[in-house]
Amino acid sequence: MLKIRLQRVGRKHEPTFRLVLTDSKNSTKSGRYLENLGNYDSRHGETSNFKTDRITHWMSKGAQVSATVHNMLVSKKIIEGKKINVLPLKKPVIKEAKKETPVKTEIPEDIKEEIVEEVPAEELTPTTEKSVEEIAQ
Repeated sequence: MLKIRLQRVGRKHEPTFRLVLTDSKNSTKSGRYLENLGNYDSRHGETSNFKTDRITHWMSKGAQVSATVHNMLVSKKIIEGKKINVLPLKKPVIKEAKKETPVKTEIPEDIKEEIVEEVPAEELTPTTEKSVEEIAQ
């Protein structure tokens, strides 16, 4: 199957692209293509000399265009149609539920007294502990 897609050319950090007709089995970086259909400079957004007659010819013969090239051709009004979303799908953002404020409940006075009630010191010491005098002997 024939595809019309962009092929990167240019130096590091200076990308420019060639619009090429190639077999879909060829790698994008292989450099093999059947016909050069135009150039695109992404830094300046310039499309210079797209061969519109050749692009429409190959599309009529059944060549498929990549999504990015389709969007470029629609914006240049070479073909008609809607643009295709080429960005990857994002996961939906789940909004956090409103944090519930803790409910303040009034503690009855009689329960407060039971909570605050003092416990004798004898009850606090465990029975398994030995006293200091027993250890010293």
